[in-house]
Amino acid sequence: MAIKIFLLVLFFGVMIFIGFWSRRHATNVNDYVLGGRTVGPWLTAFAFGTSYFSSVVFVGYAGQFGWKFGLASTWIGLGNALIGSLLAWIILGRRTRIMTQKLDARTMPEYFGKRYGSTALQVVGSIISFVFLVPYTAGVYNGLSRLFGMAFSIDYHVVIIIMALLTAVYVIAGGYMATALNDFIQGIIMLGGIAAVIAAVLHGQGGFLNAMKELSIIDASDVAKPALQGAEGLLTSFFGPDPMALLGVVILTSLGTWGLPQMVQKFYAIKDEKSVQTGTVISTFFAFVVAGGCYFLGGFGRLFGDVPGVHNEDGSIAFDAIIPSMLSTLPDILIGIVIVLVLSASMSTLSSLVLTSSSTMTLDFLKKTFWQDMSEKTQLVVMRVLIAVFIVISVALAFNPPTFIAQMMGVSWGGLAGAFLAPFMYGLYSKNVTKLSVWVSFAWGVLFTVMNMFFHYIASPINAGAITMIVGLILVPLVSYVTPKMDKDEMEDLFSVYDEEVVVHKSHSLQEGTIKAVRAVKAKED
Repeated sequence: MAIKIFLLVLFFGVMIFIGFWSRRHATNVNDYVLGGRTVGPWLTAFAFGTSYFSSVVFVGYAGQFGWKFGLASTWIGLGNALIGSLLAWIILGRRTRIMTQKLDARTMPEYFGKRYGSTALQVVGSIISFVFLVPYTAGVYNGLSRLFGMAFSIDYHVVIIIMALLTAVYVIAGGYMATALNDFIQGIIMLGGIAAVIAAVLHGQGGFLNAMKELSIIDASDVAKPALQGAEGLLTSFFGPDPMALLGVVILTSLGTWGLPQMVQKFYAIKDEKSVQTGTVISTFFAFVVAGGCYFLGGFGRLFGDVPGVHNEDGSIAFDAIIPSMLSTLPDILIGIVIVLVLSASMSTLSSLVLTSSSTMTLDFLKKTFWQDMSEKTQLVVMRVLIAVFIVISVALAFNPPTFIAQMMGVSWGGLAGAFLAPFMYGLYSKNVTKLSVWVSFAWGVLFTVMNMFFHYIASPINAGAITMIVGLILVPLVSYVTPKMDKDEMEDLFSVYDEEVVVHKSHSLQEGTIKAVRAVKAKED
């Protein structure tokens, strides 16, 4: 017990120190929200990865999908690495960085407002962000509390309050730079911790080959699609007992990140184009190790089906308890590592969520509606106050979670990505995307997600979220084709930013272009 407490105290001490140290880098709104757009590739890549993978993945998703798909759940982690990280950086990274600087956009709703010339889009986008980020945050708290309950037998509510207070302290103090620096430290812990945990769990099962053998003889008819029911070795097969359901999870958890405000905001803050290229490699590697490792570990969950706590009182599976049960037999030193690992992942995600929510409500809602003359200093104060408000709301929801973690996340990701993904991505590449198509995407993402919560057109929120995103990607170009286009000259001027400094042909970075421009001016003056 002593070593677990020591590791926790050390972890919290470092996080809070960084928060207050970073306060000197958060003297204006741009610094507080984006770190002054000067964040390097390592910090940005780790911030992206640690915001991506939290206790929601390690406890909720890995437990539930590992139980349902067996070792095939590893495909989810690989999809996260290749689609959610690699392709996201390649397709969105550079264009997001350049376009948002051109528009002077600091949040996703502000991007919508300036890209499509509509304050109303900006305001509505801020409301959508705030509403759908709450269940995301609550899901993170839920996962943390279960691990703490396993390790320390601490009451669920106490754990949530402690985590909320600690996150609030360093985010309120240091803003984006504090979260980025903490994310870097937390990411290193995650890389080493996940490898140690996998090795320890498999060792406890007699090694990898023996664990595979034991897993292969477990009947998975309860989750297998009808054509595969009764077959042997489903939990160790290449695509698992239900390949189509697996594909839906891959789509939601991988493609969904492209439309999440707290994720794409990382591209706003990165220093230059060269940093984007470096960050792509780092972020992809991080995702392979962490996401692949989490789902690979979860794939062995059924070997622990007889451990106390895995089943609810009615005999159903307590998915959120699977991973904590797998870890409960580990030595104290490894449990301490696990706790710090999941804390690292979760606090980075929490900090990103609360910072995104507070900044968008301040800059995109309050300043555009009720408080248009808000000063720079006041904006900083309001953002810090709203961080506390957002945390209180999410804690209240986490006290009485409506369902298990994965379902809460399906609702959040489906609503946000369903509304934002298509108009955000297409808006970076096409001059023909129309304002009305953005409204249609917003309405579709929100209404379908909410209606499905009540009427259950699609039983799984995970699959519903995947469908919401795919339909949005079809709706936006279709609606844009039949609705009035944006002003041609304005679009030509906006998109010319991609061709400045001959970036495409010579791969000059933004920073290099600036240096050359300064030198040219000085030479002319001389």
